[in-house]
Amino acid sequence: MSSWPNMKVGRAARLISGVGFPHQHQGKTTGAHPFLKVSDLASGALGYRLVTAQNWVGQADLASLGARLAPRGAIVFPKVGAAMLKNPRRLLDLPAAMDNNLMAVVPNSGEPRFWLYALSTVDLGEISAGGVLPYVNEGQIRDLHIPFPSDEQQRRIADFLDAETTRIDKIVTALRRELDLLAERRAAGVAAAVSGSTHSDRRSSSLLWLESVPAPWQEVRLGLLARMGSGHTPSRSHPEWWTNCQIPWVTTGEVKQVRDDRIEDLYETREKISELGLANSAAELHPRGTVFLCRTASAGYSGVMGLDMATSQDFVTWTCGPRLLPHFLLWCLRAMRPDLLGRLAMGSTHKTIYVPDLQMLRIPLPPVDEQEVIVATIRRQNTQVDSLTDRVRRQQELLRERRQALITATVSGQFDVATASGRNVTGGVSA
Repeated sequence: MSSWPNMKVGRAARLISGVGFPHQHQGKTTGAHPFLKVSDLASGALGYRLVTAQNWVGQADLASLGARLAPRGAIVFPKVGAAMLKNPRRLLDLPAAMDNNLMAVVPNSGEPRFWLYALSTVDLGEISAGGVLPYVNEGQIRDLHIPFPSDEQQRRIADFLDAETTRIDKIVTALRRELDLLAERRAAGVAAAVSGSTHSDRRSSSLLWLESVPAPWQEVRLGLLARMGSGHTPSRSHPEWWTNCQIPWVTTGEVKQVRDDRIEDLYETREKISELGLANSAAELHPRGTVFLCRTASAGYSGVMGLDMATSQDFVTWTCGPRLLPHFLLWCLRAMRPDLLGRLAMGSTHKTIYVPDLQMLRIPLPPVDEQEVIVATIRRQNTQVDSLTDRVRRQQELLRERRQALITATVSGQFDVATASGRNVTGGVSA
């Protein structure tokens, strides 16, 4: 087993850091050079090459900003924040400027593709300054040691890893498509269940999000089936309302949980409010089983309160009457979510669904015993789909781990690329 000598990054490469990118310079889609932001690294196609960007600038912009161009063959990566901890790396196919969240390593010698693979074995999170906003500086990058074989060996290693990682990435792409199909299957199952697809006697539906419903079912305005409420946020100028708190307080932070459609009931919240805060404000304590829907951030996402809870003004709530089960309403809301966002949500950047529009919502209404069967059917179908989804995600994770292990072993010279094929890295994992 061979290994290569190590080289300090600062001895064989120079570094370029990005500069501030004021809003007035952003938004141009043409220009002399791309101006890279962290999002450009995250949104790249499969592989490691970066050839385009969302923002472009001219020579006058570069001069005004004091930006330096990273040349073709430079390796770009985030140097600060959560994006840095994900360790993305991109190899420039054309010169580019960068904002101040990015840094570039510009090799003075050697094969740039090998440099990219070698740098991808370094976890910047392990060397970064801790705290709320982790970061690395140029000195830390210069002091990094990477394996450094001869130029010919670097080219052979890069050719080998190009072929093997491309093959793995194709399988990952196929698995991603499989996840998309499973998500579509899940959504279609929910829509079919709440529309009573097993009934043969059907009629056209007046609901925009359903083509037809069983003939015996009614289509009823939601306000006749459930008491609708809107949230309210008491003033933060009364700290005693937010101390010694026990009452769960639903904010947009909890929407991250219900964005996962597996979660139906919300049992825990990050924030709490006190009984004093409720008593001295318009905020209302909603009983367990109340259905809530977010109107603003992540508009359209919904859940059921697993405990007595209060909500901020970003939500509307429905306390269901005897003719409507909360979880049947939940699945109706989730089935109509694309229609809600497309038809009711207003705004270009931050979507908002307004209360008067929600007051006019109508839903199909089967008998309560049939609602119970529909809810049970959806849960059974979703359990099957979620099990398959977990398997595919695990396959993806295994492939990512084995891809990284292959890169690490190869650039460190643990085996000879002239004789090793790397074909076993996907053993037991297929698309």
